[in-house]
Amino acid sequence: MTTLLVIAKEPRAGRVKTRLTPPFTPGQAAELAEAALADTLHAVAATPASRRVLVLDGTPGPWLPPGFDVVPQCAGGLDERLADAFTRCAGPALLIGMDTPQVTPELLTVDFTDCDAHFGPAEDGGFWALGLARPDPALLRGVPMSTPETGAVQRDRLLAAGLRVRDLPPLRDVDTAADAHAVAALAPHGRFAARLARCAAGRGRAPGRALHR
Repeated sequence: MTTLLVIAKEPRAGRVKTRLTPPFTPGQAAELAEAALADTLHAVAATPASRRVLVLDGTPGPWLPPGFDVVPQCAGGLDERLADAFTRCAGPALLIGMDTPQVTPELLTVDFTDCDAHFGPAEDGGFWALGLARPDPALLRGVPMSTPETGAVQRDRLLAAGLRVRDLPPLRDVDTAADAHAVAALAPHGRFAARLARCAAGRGRAPGRALHR
């Protein structure tokens, strides 16, 4: 079975989803990040896996469901942090972030039969998922992150290493307010959509309460 890795930041105001501000306040942006993370973790919890690992920058909160090992992120750029996450795995692993709360267990149930890697492109040019049958941190180190070419460079890196790559469906990351509304429409019954509706209506709350249902 596959190890499922989630790389995330603790949802604290001013530290996460800063591109949502404005129109949202830093507190509301943190609430939306918390909801996105909670939806993501619950999807991972419902997916068959040999192990579930949260690679976290920060401290766990009540949004964390049971069944996860929590390990700290290493120092360095995002490429180094993603590469380090794969060092936690001895066998097949799939890594995702906290920016796609519309993700489902069906999308996360991957099979490495006849392929060496799974690649999930993001609509903004990045990638939302990367799966490796034999985790190799060198495949990520040096890939320029947070650019419109990130996904293409990462996928080319896999191909250049001789890996057989299977593509997953493209998903939209939540970075801007427009992204938030589009993603919420794809998963209207999730925590993220509910929190977005409350924030858009101006009914904020202090982060860290009652999202972990």
